[in-house]
Amino acid sequence: MEGLSLWRLWTRLGWNDILQRYRRSILGPFWLTASMAIMVIMLGVLYAELFSTPINDLLPFLCIGLLVWNLLASFLTEGGTLFTGSESYIKQIRLPYSVYVYRSAWSKLVIFLHNFLIYFGVLLYFWIWPGTIGLLAIPGLLILLFNGALANLSIGIVSARFRDVPQVVSSVVQIVFFVTPIFWKPELLKSRPYIADVNPFFHLVEIIRAPLLGVFPTALNYWAVALITMVNLLITGLLFVRFRSRIAYWV
Repeated sequence: MEGLSLWRLWTRLGWNDILQRYRRSILGPFWLTASMAIMVIMLGVLYAELFSTPINDLLPFLCIGLLVWNLLASFLTEGGTLFTGSESYIKQIRLPYSVYVYRSAWSKLVIFLHNFLIYFGVLLYFWIWPGTIGLLAIPGLLILLFNGALANLSIGIVSARFRDVPQVVSSVVQIVFFVTPIFWKPELLKSRPYIADVNPFFHLVEIIRAPLLGVFPTALNYWAVALITMVNLLITGLLFVRFRSRIAYWV
């Protein structure tokens, strides 16, 4: 709660992270939006042809999947620098460690929201609308942010001690991307749907993607996410309680 009360600090730090990354750039963070839009269009056209799927069906699916995946993957791949990247702050000023978690989550949410403009472009182009079901994406996004922040904290703690962890995580994330239904639909698995069902990342993406496509997420999606959240919370809680006092020495 102490970290939440310092919201002015971590929102300013998070926004400053974005500004520093794109300093002296004409489009700023919208370079990400432009590159994402190009990727969605190119992959949508390509895989619609490869999978013999109508482009108006695959492209919205791909668009939302990539947007949500990039948000989720950013928590994992950038978790390694959560504390090591804030070494100067940690060693000079006493702040709750949660401030660095909120800072990271806030900057990722801002980037996700301005990339989300692509989704509205897709809706307008194909004249589709999810209806009121789309509102279910809001709690889905909050759940994903909570799990992402927990994973960010866990990876940040372990990476402060073992500096090889970020490279391992990045490699694993790249592999998981291809086995997660992002640019291919679960229906293509035909007799092997369990390949998607046992993938926790699929369920985290689906509780946002399905509502934005006008479809209710399945009960399995919500039960899987509930289990993922409980396990995530348990592991992160144990790590933080056990190693909280050592973080300042490790960085």
